[in-house]
Amino acid sequence: MAQRNVYSSKDEPEDAQSAEEVLHSVMQELDALHQNVKGQLNQDITRLQTEKNHLIEDIEDLREQYRKLQSQQMESLSGRYIQQQQLWLKQLAQVLAHNLQDLLVQRFNELSANSGNSLSSPIPSGEFPIPLPPSNYDERASQLLAALDERIDRSFQMLEQDLTSYESELSVRLNNMKTLELQGEELLQNLVNRIREELEEEEAYLENPFDAQDSYVEESTNSVNSVRPQFLPPTPAETPREPVPQPSSAPAATVKASSQVQTGLVLALSSAVVLSLFNVCLRILIKGKNPRMVFGLFEFPGVVTPGFGNSLLILLMRLIVVMALMPILATFLYPSVWKDIRRLFESGDRALWSKVLGSAFFLFLSQVLIYLAIGNIPAGIAITIFFIYPIVTVLGSWILFGSRPSKVGFFAIVGITAGLILAGWPSFAAQAPGGGNVGVGVTAALASGITFAGYVLLTQMAAGKLHPIPFSLVNFAAIFVFSSLSLWVPLSENFSPKIDQNVWPGLILGGVVLGVLTLFSYLLNNFAIRFAGAALASVIGTLGPAMTALFGFLIINEKLQPVAILGMAVVTLSVAAMSVERITAPQKKAS
Repeated sequence: MAQRNVYSSKDEPEDAQSAEEVLHSVMQELDALHQNVKGQLNQDITRLQTEKNHLIEDIEDLREQYRKLQSQQMESLSGRYIQQQQLWLKQLAQVLAHNLQDLLVQRFNELSANSGNSLSSPIPSGEFPIPLPPSNYDERASQLLAALDERIDRSFQMLEQDLTSYESELSVRLNNMKTLELQGEELLQNLVNRIREELEEEEAYLENPFDAQDSYVEESTNSVNSVRPQFLPPTPAETPREPVPQPSSAPAATVKASSQVQTGLVLALSSAVVLSLFNVCLRILIKGKNPRMVFGLFEFPGVVTPGFGNSLLILLMRLIVVMALMPILATFLYPSVWKDIRRLFESGDRALWSKVLGSAFFLFLSQVLIYLAIGNIPAGIAITIFFIYPIVTVLGSWILFGSRPSKVGFFAIVGITAGLILAGWPSFAAQAPGGGNVGVGVTAALASGITFAGYVLLTQMAAGKLHPIPFSLVNFAAIFVFSSLSLWVPLSENFSPKIDQNVWPGLILGGVVLGVLTLFSYLLNNFAIRFAGAALASVIGTLGPAMTALFGFLIINEKLQPVAILGMAVVTLSVAAMSVERITAPQKKAS
């Protein structure tokens, strides 16, 4: 018994040492197992993150492909197939989402099965099998899977929202396209109606050329002023009419056309002669320093002295005659004149009214100033200086309409400027015949040309909206009102009329003569434009300064110096070059 105890006491240290070794080995096995499980979990997490990144990239690729498909479908598909295609895309997205979800669930199940097997497999080398609870791992995997499902659902919700926004944007664009289509149809309908109206006007013109309603600006311009405007630059809105096709075998028609042109040129020349007589008669009506010898037979002292107020009075006396006879003449030339005027009053077009009244006001100022100029300097020089208006008109058209003058236009501007200097220089160098104020006369002539250019530009802006004959009638009426109001308003002593009581019969007779000459020139010019065209009539009208100087010399022996005659010739040739260029420019464009 004692011996057993001795042996037992000897064996106790050895048993304690073996227990420590077993415990140490168990701890090592536990650490190894912990590291093994931790490594496997890290690998699984890394793999899951990789799969997540791949899924995100796949979703981005799907979005990019969806955008490309949508852009292609927006270009190729029509409106009625868009909703069906969008429904297919939604179904495809849902199928892809379900497939991805099933694939992810399958992969996670595989991963969980593999990890469960690895943990439940026997441990080699006598290790103690310590089972790990698989519920923690499954719970973690379920959380990751739920988060991934939530992210995928959110992504597809965003895709659905994008599809809805694209659908609304497409519907808005389709509505805009329908609106543009309706506007295009309306524009085409208006264009067809306008072409039909122009064709009807062409047919009416061919049947009766004296009732034609062609709105050319030159007719209204040439008809209003006692000093004929010979030049009008083309506006951007001017479009040459296409010639009406005529039968090829028509020699009689050709002869008739040439005869009409010749008749028109004769009428234009007659109109220029009447206007020149008008200017000389106005010169005779205004008093000078010495009585004027008419035709070398008798002396005529004149009726009124030159001045602003007296010019207003002469203009009013002339317009009384014009307004008494102009409605009859306008009805004869254009039977629809009153319909057009009534339509103008009923339209309420403020822009058109401002242009009509503005052009009448500028023409009123131009008339008063040219009367003042003719009363102070020779009529030929006054009319020549008045021809500064083509320069102002060309520059104004360049600024307002962007119609840059050609090389011929620039040379003509230089020629007109040089001619004006030559024509006006003798009046400053020596006293004007008749004892007038040279400075006032030249300044008034220049101002008359500038204001007349304003009238021409405003008439251009109103071209095509109103026929020239009712336009002229409204202009005459407006000028009559302006003249009456100017004389009714109290003026200063320098600007008020100064009329002796004994000269009223002569003043009334002079107003009648001037009014009749105005209407006679208007009628001749109207028929000249109808037969020869406005361009050729304007070329003949460039003879106005020369013919005024010639009649001034023949009727009242008003002599001009050679330098003034040279300047007059330069101005006439320069303005004629502008008019000829207007005739040849459309032919060059057509060729």
